[in-house]
Amino acid sequence: MSTFIVADDHPLFREALIHAIRNCVDEARIVEADSLDTLQSVVESHPDADLLFLDLNMPGVSGFSALAYIRNNHESLPTVIVSAMEDSAVIRRAIQHGASGFIPKSSPIATLEHGMRAVLDGEVWVPAGIDLRNGGLDSEEARIAAALSSLTPHQFRVMMMLGEGLLNKQIAFQLGVSEATIKAHVTAILRKMGVNNRTKAVLAVERLRINAPAFLEQESVGDLAAQDSVD
Repeated sequence: MSTFIVADDHPLFREALIHAIRNCVDEARIVEADSLDTLQSVVESHPDADLLFLDLNMPGVSGFSALAYIRNNHESLPTVIVSAMEDSAVIRRAIQHGASGFIPKSSPIATLEHGMRAVLDGEVWVPAGIDLRNGGLDSEEARIAAALSSLTPHQFRVMMMLGEGLLNKQIAFQLGVSEATIKAHVTAILRKMGVNNRTKAVLAVERLRINAPAFLEQESVGDLAAQDSVD
């Protein structure tokens, strides 16, 4: 029996995806996720899943961060991005970050099914007219994606919460752990990300947003002069 993970925070769209899956695959096992927390849980508990459908804008997820993390830590799991974004540059970046396909949410059910079949057959599927030869990840974005992927699941979750502007004590409360534990995670995150303060770590993750701030595209995070502390 094939297993599919549908990660999207919109119930109606999950239903549409599930309908498309059942039209294409007999006796499919479907596991749903609606946030970063549940996505991490279901991916870990279903290591042999056949396909992941991933929304770029789920709660707790910053742009391409989750895609880069999943692809580098679960290389055998093909991932198809489903998104309201249809910009060709966004589609190319998704493929460059390791996605096996990109299906706009505006697509009819028949297109969803066609794209899914193509990916299950080992192809890379994107909408007609998208030239994947144009553009590429700059070296800094690729470095940040690799560094982010080196984080443990707990560290990755903490990093995403730092990106939301939460303080250590707020993160500790939400995760039900001590503030000292969070501080230890932050210290490890900074080391793996190759930065010396929280601000630079957050700015690094900003590079993986769908629409990264223009000033971040002009220089590497390591050149930024922001000062902060682990606290």
